[in-house]
This record gives sequence, C-alpha cells and structure tokens, in this order.
Amino acid sequence: MRPSRRAADELRSVTLERAVSKHAEGSCLVKFGDTHVLCTASLEDQVPPWLRGQRRGWVTAEYGMLPRATTERNRREAASGKVSGRTQEIQRLIGRSLRAVVDLEALGERQITVDCDVIQADGGTRTASITGAWVALHDCIAWMKMREMVKREALKDHIAAISCGLYRGSAVLDLDYTEDSSAGTDANFVITGKGGLVEVQGTAEGEPFSEEQLLNLLALAKQGIAQLIDLQKLAIA
Repeated sequence: MRPSRRAADELRSVTLERAVSKHAEGSCLVKFGDTHVLCTASLEDQVPPWLRGQRRGWVTAEYGMLPRATTERNRREAASGKVSGRTQEIQRLIGRSLRAVVDLEALGERQITVDCDVIQADGGTRTASITGAWVALHDCIAWMKMREMVKREALKDHIAAISCGLYRGSAVLDLDYTEDSSAGTDANFVITGKGGLVEVQGTAEGEPFSEEQLLNLLALAKQGIAQLIDLQKLAIA
C-alpha cells in the first residue's frame, strides 16, 4: 500500500490553471497534489548574443523554490549570491524539454523565458514545472499569434513529465515526497505528445535496477504522460 493509498498507476490530483499572472504573456499554476508551481512565460524582443543574426529564437527557463516551499525555511539563493547545482540542472532540463517541441525559426529573433517558481513542494517539482511550463509557453505563443508576430505554427507538440520509482519493490507512478525519499529507484521521464522521449533520468538509491524494471517504469510513465497531455488539451481548449 502506498502512503497516499493511491494505486500503483494512479497520478496525484493534477490541475492546470491558466492566466494567473496579470502581466506575463503566458502563465499557469500547476498542482500535482501538494506540489504547486507558478509558471510564467515572458517574451523579449531579442536573443542571446550568440544567436544574433541567425534568424531564429530561443526558449529558456529559470527555476526556483520559495523559502517556505518546504517544511523548513530555505535561504533564498539570491541572498547567498550563487545558484545551486540542483537549480541549474533543473532549469536546464526545463529549457531543453520545451525547446524540443518549439520551431525556433518560427519565433524570429525573440526569446521566451519561462520562470518556474515552486510555491509548495511535495516531490516532483521538476516534472510539475515542465508540465505547467508547456501551458504557459502555449499561451505566450498564442499571444504572439494574435499580434501577427509569428507567421506559422511555432509549437510542434505537447510535452509533459512525470516521476516513477520502485517503492517497496513495486513500480509506482508520480512519487510524492514520502515515496521519493525512500524509493529504491527514482526516475523522471520527459515525453512528447507523439511519444518521443526527450529525457530519461534514473537513479538506483540502493540495489541496481534491472532492464525489465526500467521498462516497467517507462510503461507507467507513458500512461501517466498520456493523462497529463489530456489535461493540457482540456486546459487550453
């Protein structure tokens, strides 16, 4: 029995609320159970210096956790004067995931930055961020379309992410913190709407896991991603 009493293949309650920021071109408040992330997409009429003159745009991401997103207050990274390795890794993951489904040439020489700010954490903050970031990005591109800033479809597909793991020897979907902190294997999957794998992260915390177990986790992830993309489709309908 899982601590949450969910079935092995059952997601937490997931919601995607759009247009939660007055000023951002696109925004989404995503909730995976008790993990809540505010995703905002901001458009800039410029690209990084190394992209200038190449007639294509860029999509990037920043990630952070509010000081009291967890059970104890964490110091703001801005106050410490440096970004942690974990934060850098997650925001690069979010950026890579979003770029996998964007036609950068269609954007022109413009940059979209998606900020993912964790309001409350209970496991799976990176997967929730990617899933909500896609909705914010979609709405930002829709904002551009309304102003005829893009001439063709810039968003090629959906993308979402989910965690899976081996908890007490069984493969389970969408780990919360209690499961994540004691799982024998923890894995994250980033998958497009067409089923393409963008990123697979898997770590054995104790005993190594087998190829069969990895395939079981992948099968669970595909099932969960399909549900998340259905929710994305409902959110933007």
